[in-house]
Amino acid sequence: MKITLTILLALCLCLASCLTTSEPFPKDFKPLKALAANGDARAQYNLGVMYRDHPESKTLSHVLKDDVEATKWFRKSALQGYAEAQYALGQKYAYGVGKDEKEEAAKWFRKAAEQGHNLAQYMLGQMYFKGEGVPKDFKEAVKWWRKAAEQGHALAQNNLGVKYDDGEGVAEDDKEAVKWFHKAAEQGFVGAQKNLGLMYYHGKGVPRDNKEAAKWYRKAADQGDAEAQFELGKMYRKGKGVAEDDKEAVKWFRKAAEQGDAFAQYFLGEMYADGEGVPEDDMTAYAWWNIAANGFAPAKGVKDLLAKTMTPDQIAKAVALAKEMDKKNPKLIKE
Repeated sequence: MKITLTILLALCLCLASCLTTSEPFPKDFKPLKALAANGDARAQYNLGVMYRDHPESKTLSHVLKDDVEATKWFRKSALQGYAEAQYALGQKYAYGVGKDEKEEAAKWFRKAAEQGHNLAQYMLGQMYFKGEGVPKDFKEAVKWWRKAAEQGHALAQNNLGVKYDDGEGVAEDDKEAVKWFHKAAEQGFVGAQKNLGLMYYHGKGVPRDNKEAAKWYRKAADQGDAEAQFELGKMYRKGKGVAEDDKEAVKWFRKAAEQGDAFAQYFLGEMYADGEGVPEDDMTAYAWWNIAANGFAPAKGVKDLLAKTMTPDQIAKAVALAKEMDKKNPKLIKE
């Protein structure tokens, strides 16, 4: 299992949009538009948000969705130094794929970030990390993530923990990594919970503590994180940090396996082959190993060894079972 860093820009934009602290919308559209036309920066920003986000509001049914209008009003507000508008304008450009658009996104994120806007600080860090709109620079990424993290931004806290763990852009420091993972994990951020579980399991930056590892893995697993589910399954199988319980191990391996985790699929096959936590069933074991082999090569060798103990009819049924499982759940095999 690896320490994970949230770097998908589209996901980050979606999350950041959800966290935007827009101001309440006036029910009467005309006075707001008049204020905006008169040069009120806050009104211009709120008008842009209306055009962007509220085309179906009953109280604003006359406001049609219009990205061009939204961008126009965001720009007017941003040019007056209104940080929320600068961030919103950065978001608009960040969705683009061209070099010029990415540079515009970075420009507006920077303007908002320099005013202390934590979402813009996080996004500017992302752009430095990926080299989008700015040269790739891990030190700059860490600098802006730290500013956002210090304001409580959970994704930035997790990313900062990752950089302290791997020593990119900052001196490697496992204790600092744990500190930032803790801050994000306590806010319910699933990636940080999983990363914190890993630190406790391996004793990195903290004394090794299987109970704490299991605790944090469970929090991430309960949120649907496949890697944490797999790790929790292993802990139940070995009785580390939790009471040994093969049925619980099977439960968590299955949850991860059904999300396409090849390691969990392999272990689930083992449980069926050995009759641990489930009735012994070679055909189901073969089916899971057949699926696991798409992402974990050793599964093929184990599957082939098992096939030597099976009849041709059993193998055919096992192959058919694997196909049926795959058909019912397209997530089983990751592309």
